[in-house]
Amino acid sequence: MKTVSASQTAPPEPLRAAGTPVEAERGALPIIPAQPTRVAGGAHDEPLAAFLQSFVYAGSGLWHTIRTQRNMRVHAALALAAIALGIALHLSPVEFAIIFIVITGVVVTEMFNTVAEAVVDLATREYHPLARVAKDVAAGAVLLNAILAVVVALFIYVPHLWPLLLHLLKR
Repeated sequence: MKTVSASQTAPPEPLRAAGTPVEAERGALPIIPAQPTRVAGGAHDEPLAAFLQSFVYAGSGLWHTIRTQRNMRVHAALALAAIALGIALHLSPVEFAIIFIVITGVVVTEMFNTVAEAVVDLATREYHPLARVAKDVAAGAVLLNAILAVVVALFIYVPHLWPLLLHLLKR
């Protein structure tokens, strides 16, 4: 019969908060002094002003993603092209709704990818396999959503473009 020592059955060491001196000594994370957090809706804020300020923060996040992420600018350009093509082809309201849902899905996924990259970069400046996994999975989610967008676009645009293409070929 195999015996198990107490060290093999002891619960794992409790997790420490990231950035504690113990973690910093191991070289896992730098110690970053706490920064004041902007909190909308505090006791001194008016409820309407705090609510409106939350839109400013959200717009700032959207603008940051557009300004700093090349792929977001590519998605935005393709979204504008899809909308222009939809107008030219006189898409139905339901078709336009589907296009807007798909565009929003790709944009939101790209924004979450940006969040994942920022959080990983904040947590560590060194290579770590889990950091790579987090970034790769977030990028994979964007890729999968972009593929879905292409498939949906084919289903919506091809039936409108096919007769036009046949008409142009008969000339």
